[in-house]
Parts: sequence; structure tokens; C-alpha cells
Amino acid sequence: MTTGHLSILGMGPGDPELMTLKAARLLRASPVVAWFCRHDRPGHAREIAGDLVSPTATTLRFAYPFTTEIPVSDPAYLVRMARFYDDCAGRIATCLRDGQDVVLLCEGDPFLFGSAMYVFDRLHDRFPCTIVPGITAMAGCWSVAQAPMVHGDDVLCVIPGTLDAASLTTRLEQADAAVIMKLGRNLEKIRTALRQTGREERAIYVERATQPQQRCMKLTEMQGPAPYFSIILVPGREDAR
Repeated sequence: MTTGHLSILGMGPGDPELMTLKAARLLRASPVVAWFCRHDRPGHAREIAGDLVSPTATTLRFAYPFTTEIPVSDPAYLVRMARFYDDCAGRIATCLRDGQDVVLLCEGDPFLFGSAMYVFDRLHDRFPCTIVPGITAMAGCWSVAQAPMVHGDDVLCVIPGTLDAASLTTRLEQADAAVIMKLGRNLEKIRTALRQTGREERAIYVERATQPQQRCMKLTEMQGPAPYFSIILVPGREDAR
């Protein structure tokens, strides 16, 4: 029995022109388009896609049951999110079994903190699947900041801000350059770790990179809360060059 093909598309950091040609081609042709979003928002990946989605396409909007309302450490988090991803995978599988190709949109790159990887885990051994890489949010950020990050033997560490304070400090001490993601309510903890490791003055705050409302500044000049689409960069390249 012939089934449909699942393509997981990296949509890039926000600027539609930073979507790959392959992602745009598959998106235009797909009879079914799926994406993730908050319950009260249309979804960033869907906004990047714009009018590339065919007006005749079937759309699957997957609204998260929660985002930051429950901490990852709460036992209910994994249970409810697993149920959510099971449902998403089931809805896509129904289309695939009917012989329809499906594209699943993902902000940035699908396999870098992307929700799409959980659907991939559930479906790739049952249906043909293609992953289209996307320009990462961090690449968008350091390009907007015009901040060369690593050279020579520099080690780059990608750090989730959700780590505890001691782990944040250890990771920063070990890295020549760092990208810190998942800021939000972790911002002050991250600031403290950067200060303790002597990296606060080098740190650059970038918000909504490549989007019309982007902001970029030294972290020491940044005030107020950090929205979801924000990253801190700590450039390396301190040796002779």
C-alpha cells in the first residue's frame, strides 16, 4: 500500500527570504500543511510560510496544551506533552495512510530544540520522511548582531537557560563561545552566571532576529523581560587572529 510522504521543513528564524528553496518548493506543492502554535496565536512558522500555503491545502493547526505555565520538572509536563504529540502524530498519520503528502513546519531547524522532532520520533519508522534543514535562530541572531562567534579551535556551547545555576556556570566556564537559549523567566539566573564567569560584558542580547521588530544590544543595556524569540550570544574569538 502506497502512503503519503512526510516532509519536516525548517522555516528559518523569521525572515521569509531565509527559507530554503527546497522548503518553499515542498510547501507550495503540499496538499496538507501542519504546524505548531500557542493556543492564542496563529503560529510563527505559519506566519513565515505566508501565501506559500496553497488555498486548497488542508491545514492542521496543533495548539500546545500549555507553554510556560507548567515547569518541565513537573511530572504532569511530560505526560500531557506526550499525549499532545501522540495526537499530532495520529492526525498526520491519518493523512499519510490516505496517500496524502504532508509538510510539517518548524521554526529554525527541526532538530535543534524543535517540536517537530517528537512527531518524527513517532512516525519516521512507519512512513517515508524527509527533513529539510533550516537556518537556525542562533545563526539569525549572530548575523543581525554582526558578531563573529568562533574561529580556530574555539569551542561553541549551546546552553538552555533552563539549566540550574551551577550547571549554567560550569558550561560557561568550559566554553570559548556560547549561545544561551530559552531565556524567559531564567534571565536573571543567566545574568548571574555570566557575571560570575566574567562573560557578562561580552554578552549580546538579540530579540526577534531577522524579523521587522528585531532588537540587538549589549546584555548590560537590556532591561525588562525577554520574550520567547530571544537569545544571548557570548562571542569567542579572543585569541590572535
